[in-house]
Amino acid sequence: MKYVLIGVQGAGKSTQGKLLSEKLGLPYLSSGHIFRQMAKSKTKLGRWLKETLNAGVLVDDKKTIEIVSAYLEKPEYKNGFIIDGFPRTLVQAKAFSDGTEKAIFINVSDKEALWRISGREDNREDETLKAIRNRIKLFHQATSGVLDFYKKKGQLIVIDGEQSVAGVFQEMIEKLGIK
Repeated sequence: MKYVLIGVQGAGKSTQGKLLSEKLGLPYLSSGHIFRQMAKSKTKLGRWLKETLNAGVLVDDKKTIEIVSAYLEKPEYKNGFIIDGFPRTLVQAKAFSDGTEKAIFINVSDKEALWRISGREDNREDETLKAIRNRIKLFHQATSGVLDFYKKKGQLIVIDGEQSVAGVFQEMIEKLGIK
């Protein structure tokens, strides 16, 4: 099983991804986590990623596909996975369309997303208000094509992300047909 979680920053993708991972026994992977880990390294790529993330800009398609694809080559992802934060663009979705069973869109308003992020205890360096607003804007610009792509393939599931954590998870399980 290969599931893609889609949602604006603050939609609850990580929370739901971890819950779904536990329920299904599949590994959970976040492209944002991969990029933040790499940004800590003292390499040319690490420094570039840090600057890119702190500016609230998306990593370009070619580099994103290259990095995520390399991670998914690891043996632990061979039998399936749950990934969030990828694909973010139509180019990425088309390059990643092999074997994806469902794309789960956790839908929350921009206002709700900003409220949730501002209430986090673990404020990250890349979560300035300016960077967050820019990422939300970029999400809407870049991801509408991804949603259409999965919808046309009959793989898109839309979840009301403004429910409780348990409510979101329950709706997701029901729509996926998981017992």
